Amino acid sequence: MKIAVCIKRVPDSETRVKIASDGKSLDEAGVKFILNPYDEFAVEEALRRKEQAGTGEVVVVALGPAAAQETIRTALAMGADRGVLLQVDRIPADGLEAAKALAAELKGGGYDLILFGPMVAELLDLPCVTTVAHLEIDGARGTAEREVEGGVEVVEFTLPAVLTTDKGLNEPRYPALKGIMAAKKKPLDTKPTRVGQGGLEILALMPPPERKDGKIVGEGAAAVPELVRLLREEAKVL
Repeated sequence: MKIAVCIKRVPDSETRVKIASDGKSLDEAGVKFILNPYDEFAVEEALRRKEQAGTGEVVVVALGPAAAQETIRTALAMGADRGVLLQVDRIPADGLEAAKALAAELKGGGYDLILFGPMVAELLDLPCVTTVAHLEIDGARGTAEREVEGGVEVVEFTLPAVLTTDKGLNEPRYPALKGIMAAKKKPLDTKPTRVGQGGLEILALMPPPERKDGKIVGEGAAAVPELVRLLREEAKVL
């Protein structure tokens, strides 16, 4: 089974980020970048599918700057076989332009399964199942479960197909020292890539408004009437 996983380099959620002087981008100085946590589920699922099949190849593909090679190496250390970096100076604000670049790389690659997003599926004219919480594949057919409001939706599909993963699909493995050392020798192909501007433009980035100071209205059951009044008259949520 040949599987492609599209991954993304993102700031660590615990890192404090600042808006750059242009007011439209992040100041990357001192920012720690990691493999997108949801992409970890996708990489793990791809590795499990290859292991279940007993043979195959897992290829990770990323669109980003040269520094994204480190992110690809993380996926290679988990067990992926090779990586491809579509190197760009900037990632377009319009996700469709990024999808076009990824689809162009993946088209004709002979992949049985692509773990990524709906736009790529549409561009490749492949069936797509999103937010997969449970997955079973038997030969050229698959069954996916999606959590929906009030229940679980079961979707059957044929390969090749595109899937997006949801939290809880699996528990991503941590790269072992052996995997980290092996990742340094695995092939990583860097391809200079041009992407279009697209129809979207970032005008400005702004930090969220500061939270107002909290208010203590009392203790125990005696505070309930005042709390209800404040929720009704000030917060206006009742």
